[in-house]
Order: sequence, then structure tokens, then C-alpha cells
Amino acid sequence: QVQLLESGGGLVQAGGSLRLSCAASGRTLNSYVMGWFRQAPGKEREFVSRIIWSSGSTYYSDSVRGRFTISRDNAKNTVYLQMNSLKPEDTAAYYCAATVRRDTLTSVRTYNYWGQGTQVTVSS
Repeated sequence: QVQLLESGGGLVQAGGSLRLSCAASGRTLNSYVMGWFRQAPGKEREFVSRIIWSSGSTYYSDSVRGRFTISRDNAKNTVYLQMNSLKPEDTAAYYCAATVRRDTLTSVRTYNYWGQGTQVTVSS
């Protein structure tokens, strides 16, 4: 079992920055892929970014590439999402997720461990 706890959400003006954190407990993460997803009101949960813990390989959705950066801290068992140049359309609940699978890593269904989410609101 992996327990995930997100933090760092809040209210920010357009153009601003936030850093989300996801602290993992219960397992070492060397076998896992960590993902960030988001869900806006009335919309489906969508992929944002992922990192393969062992290699540090990263991937981003087109909507955030160049603005967001995912990273991990081995010593703290924590994954981060640095969000810069935020836009009102980035407003959503952001969720951290984990999986040991290596296929379809942009799909919600691939991940079997989830945090409870942290709200990000970007005002115009």
C-alpha cells in the first residue's frame, strides 16, 4: 500500500506560480511511476504529468508543457509539481497518483493509488 498526501494548493493570480507536493508513505517508490492529474468542476479527471521514479524520466500534457515541472526527492519520498505562468484554465483539484505499471501512463485507470487532492484556483 502507498499513501499519498498532497499539499501546496491555493489561490493565485494569473501569471503566478505554485508548487504542489505529494508525500508518499508505506513503500519506497523506486518501482513506481508518480503522476499528477487534475479535475475541474464538471469535467473529467485529466493527465498533467508523470515521472518514473527510478529513472527520473518525465512527461507532460501539451497544455502544461513548458510551464510545469515535475520532480522528485528521494530522501523525502516526495514528488513535486512546480507550476509557473498559471492561467485561469489551470483551475482544478490536483491529484497525485502512483502505479507500478509502465503502460498508458496518461490514463487515470492505470493508477491505483490516489491522494485526496489539493485545490488550485487561478484568478484572472
